[in-house]
Amino acid sequence: MSFSVGTIRGTDGGARGIVDHRLARRMLINEVKRGRLREEAVCDAHPELIRAARNVGTQTSTVCPICEETELKLVTYVFGHGLQAQGHCVSTAEQMRRIEARSTEASAYVVEACVECRWNHLLRILPVGGT
Repeated sequence: MSFSVGTIRGTDGGARGIVDHRLARRMLINEVKRGRLREEAVCDAHPELIRAARNVGTQTSTVCPICEETELKLVTYVFGHGLQAQGHCVSTAEQMRRIEARSTEASAYVVEACVECRWNHLLRILPVGGT
């Protein structure tokens, strides 16, 4: 698996064991747009996530569905045996290649975040490593 935009966005075919959260994302956005959820209830990203998005996040062309002003950024955290308990924020393709080459499997969590309104959503979870 490569650390490509297609992999992060979930458009590469044939990936093993990916858990995709786009349906939950759509439902949440619809609830906000219908007025059933207040923006303040969903714009609650942790400051560390916003810092990571601002400094090492992958820029997307997707405009934030909540504030509709800023393009979202993707942040990838990897959790697994032998990694930090709080996870490892992957910021380069080289870091992802090293994790992918590990003999133990880990899980990569791809989160989209808006650095302006602080909306965030877990897009997908995918296995890495274990080769």
